[in-house]
Amino acid sequence: MANSIERARGQAGYWLYLIPGAIGFVLIIFLPFIMNTGLSFSRWKGIGLPKFVGLNNYIKLINDAAFWASLEHTVAFVVAMAVIPTILGVFLAAILFDYISARFGEGLSSFFRAGFYLPQILPISAAGILWGWILNPFGVLNSILEGVGLHDLAQNWLGDPRLAIGAVMVVMVWLQLGYCLVVFMAGLARVDPSLNEAAELDGATWLQRFWTITVPLLKPEIFVVGLTTTIAALKVFAPIYVLTSGGPDNSTLVPSYFSYYHFFATNRVGYGAAITTAQMLMTIVLGIIFLRVQAHQTENGA
Repeated sequence: MANSIERARGQAGYWLYLIPGAIGFVLIIFLPFIMNTGLSFSRWKGIGLPKFVGLNNYIKLINDAAFWASLEHTVAFVVAMAVIPTILGVFLAAILFDYISARFGEGLSSFFRAGFYLPQILPISAAGILWGWILNPFGVLNSILEGVGLHDLAQNWLGDPRLAIGAVMVVMVWLQLGYCLVVFMAGLARVDPSLNEAAELDGATWLQRFWTITVPLLKPEIFVVGLTTTIAALKVFAPIYVLTSGGPDNSTLVPSYFSYYHFFATNRVGYGAAITTAQMLMTIVLGIIFLRVQAHQTENGA
């Protein structure tokens, strides 16, 4: 009996450490979520009292071509921020770990890793200004193309609706690649070197070892990177705001910027809240799918 009481007291002590985090969650996430969801059922211009309109905002949202276009652009950014950086990150991490580090030393490998990770620590505003300077009609990229005689390839990269989303996707790959690379290199550090050594003695090429050893053993990291980068792509805002503001002609519009536009430009706060709520629900559903797939893979692996 005494031991049970002592154990209960010890467990109560652990719960005390959760209180600061729980308070932060309620104040920063849960309450704003409840308020935003409530506003999504109202018409409000930011002043006065909101007027309840039921599902009107969601009905308008379903019939809003701009909203569906923003979702299509989100798919493109999932490719640019999740799919491409994950594939390149695994491949580059394996090269740095198996080849650069083994033949030229850990110092050179760390140098490349830090270089790839640098965009992650740059302020988005600074990175946006840098890429705006590179991609504007009189910027660095066009100057280089014209300097080598490729005048026909010089374009208004961020001002042409046909090219803008592709240009922004390149920037997003550049931003996300370092994060994926660092996570995968950390995962490779736990791989038993004897597995690669045995496969190499059996005559396996580097590419065969990469597909049969490296990629399967990095599945936990791939799931984590895939989930986090996909969520980042679903809520991407700052790069769009800095580079294109959703233009030209809404060619780079995404839900986050679309909701921001209605919150602060049109003062349709209820409609902006409906966009944010729909975006949040999609993120939650996608996160649940990722976690279920990961759990299923883990059970099968066990």
